[in-house]
Amino acid sequence: MKIINRKATFDYDITDRFEAGIILTGPEVKSLRGGHGKLEGAFVRLIGGEAYLVNAEIFPYEFARLEKYDARRTRKLLLHKKELISLKSKMDGGHLTLIPLSWYTTGRQLKLEVGLARGKKQYEKREKKRKEEQKKELEREFRGKVR
Repeated sequence: MKIINRKATFDYDITDRFEAGIILTGPEVKSLRGGHGKLEGAFVRLIGGEAYLVNAEIFPYEFARLEKYDARRTRKLLLHKKELISLKSKMDGGHLTLIPLSWYTTGRQLKLEVGLARGKKQYEKREKKRKEEQKKELEREFRGKVR
């Protein structure tokens, strides 16, 4: 099971990637294992020496009680102290941000891949889209001709 934030690589240049644990409730874990989560629009915020995942949506598990369930609640990330300090210094020095890239399982544990990223400018996004279109055109042109 892997849930990917596809918009992240389009909007940001990823410089570093980190693996973080995440504190979840039981129904949230079951829901994520079923692939019912969304990372679009989510980001990671460092508050008081701790990392939190903000605005990520985990849809409710269908067989759990839905009383007082908030799909977009803020969740705490589990990172080593040295990692937090290095992330904080990199973010302050280079105008970078932390974004979630994907949720995946390692054995019985759920992990969150977090990326240290710099936002792309609008012209960079247009240029990337144009190159992809040119590549598709070439593939269509040479589809039946090359053996």
